[in-house]
Amino acid sequence: MEYFLLILGLLFMIIGIIGSVLPALPGPPISWVGILMLYLCKEIPTNYWILGITLLIAVVIGILDYVIPAKGTKYFGGSKYGIWGTNIGLVVGIFTPIPFGFLIGPFIGALVGELIYNSQEKGRAFKAATGSFIGFLAGTFMKVLVSLLFFGLFLVLVWQNRAVWF
Repeated sequence: MEYFLLILGLLFMIIGIIGSVLPALPGPPISWVGILMLYLCKEIPTNYWILGITLLIAVVIGILDYVIPAKGTKYFGGSKYGIWGTNIGLVVGIFTPIPFGFLIGPFIGALVGELIYNSQEKGRAFKAATGSFIGFLAGTFMKVLVSLLFFGLFLVLVWQNRAVWF
């Protein structure tokens, strides 16, 4: 059973890191479930402080993931069309065979979204798309960083309790 929980926890960690880049998956909360899997092993004493603090961090990052791109777009004069364009552009960019499509897609999506909103003001649309893109990059960086920190914590916990598996 412990091996199953270890492998399941590792799987959640990997999915969480991938989910930090994909807009459809909440990366840090999924990574947190990977930490939880370790503590479900009977032989590992549960540390409620670690579980509570990491859960709080995962929830706060999950909320900020929605707030930061919206604030970046609004700060640069954008609309909801730019936010939606960023998300749609990211999904399209991931599946396009263009190198770095996951970076180019959100910017182009935000620009197209802003031009749909108001095609007369191209300068404003470009500025808003830049704000949306910067917000997306900041949110993604934050999620990846937290998911990698959770993965590091996961590895430390596995190492500290290696006698359970090895």
